[in-house]
Amino acid sequence: MSVVSLICDPCGALYWPEHGLLAVSDLHLEKGSSFARRGMLLPPYDTAATLARLTKLIAHYAPRLVVALGDSFHDGGGPSRLASQDRDSIATLQRGREWVWITGNHDPEPADGIGGVFMHTLTIDALTFRHLPSGAAGEVAGHLHPVAKISHRGRAVRRRCFAADAARLVMPAFGEFTGGLNIRDAAFADLFGTLSFTAHMLGEDRLYAFTAGRCLPG
Repeated sequence: MSVVSLICDPCGALYWPEHGLLAVSDLHLEKGSSFARRGMLLPPYDTAATLARLTKLIAHYAPRLVVALGDSFHDGGGPSRLASQDRDSIATLQRGREWVWITGNHDPEPADGIGGVFMHTLTIDALTFRHLPSGAAGEVAGHLHPVAKISHRGRAVRRRCFAADAARLVMPAFGEFTGGLNIRDAAFADLFGTLSFTAHMLGEDRLYAFTAGRCLPG
């Protein structure tokens, strides 16, 4: 985005140095327990694994403000299903800093007992943080779980990515069990208007940038 200087971290987080702001999107905490309630058994460690990755990021950047950009929990009952150690982990991460939960389509209502403050949107200077992309300039959004697919050395490589142009940015899903939507999907064309936006693919320790038009569908 051209209006401010942002750091896209290869772990899938966004850092705004000017404000000490760290943003993550689509944590989908307690997705495993949500599926288990419907008889679809997944390993019950997704919340702990996601929080462990977030702990490393917070230790690295020492942010003054953390913004969780919606769908932080997979459903409205997620906070009540948190294991005590995971609830304690969230409280520890919040200690000494501001914490904003942006409401999402999976978690549209504020939850009790998990600290922080709840907002539908958060505007700071030229940027507005929200869950659902609207296409407005200066927008940082989530929801779409962008992934990009390229051909590399004769094989297809598919990775989570940031999708961005000079005016707006869509963050990758940070949660452990989250799927993704290919950036060649019509949802991104509707949002960005053309295929000239950039996919910043997550690597082990760096990002790889490709114009959307160079990426593969599917």
